[in-house]
Amino acid sequence: MAMHNRYAGARRSDRTDHIIGYGNNIYKGELMKRTIYALVVTAALFMFAGTAGATPSTQIWIPSTDIQGFGVLHLGWDSYIKTAAINGTFEGTVTNGGITVGVLPFKQVGLEIGIDYRDISDNHTYPIYFNAKLGVPEDGFFKYMPAVAVGAFDLGTKTGGAGLTNYNITYGLIAKNIWKLGRISAGYYVGNDNALLVPKKDAQGFLVSWDRTISELSDKLWLAVDYQGGYNSYSEISVGLSYAITPDASFIVGYDVWSDINSSPLVQAKPTATVQVDFNLPAVQDWFKKADKK
Repeated sequence: MAMHNRYAGARRSDRTDHIIGYGNNIYKGELMKRTIYALVVTAALFMFAGTAGATPSTQIWIPSTDIQGFGVLHLGWDSYIKTAAINGTFEGTVTNGGITVGVLPFKQVGLEIGIDYRDISDNHTYPIYFNAKLGVPEDGFFKYMPAVAVGAFDLGTKTGGAGLTNYNITYGLIAKNIWKLGRISAGYYVGNDNALLVPKKDAQGFLVSWDRTISELSDKLWLAVDYQGGYNSYSEISVGLSYAITPDASFIVGYDVWSDINSSPLVQAKPTATVQVDFNLPAVQDWFKKADKK
């Protein structure tokens, strides 16, 4: 298995108005039209999800509870570069390009869907993956309510025979900002043991993360540490620092240590350095709006 699924995708937006729960303004005359559109897209997604998946909005590696705002397109490009060799040979670099979009026009409940293209040293076999995540932001329905999200990613297209790509990672998360300490997230995931090539007990585990804007230095700096349990090729601990070049463009540099190291001859995961670049595009529904006349 090696590095076939080591990547990440679109993490949280660096502009809070692109995240569900932070002011997605909806014109009353358009609400019904957008609702119908969102329901159609959602139905189509879940009809397809049984055979296919990709990366959701993430921290460094694991999913976050963040959801892209309605119509906002998030573009991400990530690289994972081995920093140590196995028997004198370095495994290939993994690159992953993805698009994530929010499809529900509500402030209190959000849904994002995504698609990724993954390359592993010119290996283009079954490179397409899909994902979906449904969530409620902090204080969504009552004061002090934590953010809640459920979703699935890496729903691959190779579902039979050898070399499966339907890793089908399903998960649930809760998260809460704690004063000036930052945000703590915790949850659990279950993957497809047949694709991961491990026993069922090793294809699942806890998800834990901490992240915080380092406002003491700059509001453009963001730091995160995350952990994915289990004993498979997704299991890891990562740390990363993000810098927002503009409100809609940022990059992350980080380091990942994979906890399945030396678990078997098929899964010997050496640490990786990661570089991740992310962009937000204006909401699709705003692309063709005429400017207001003064």
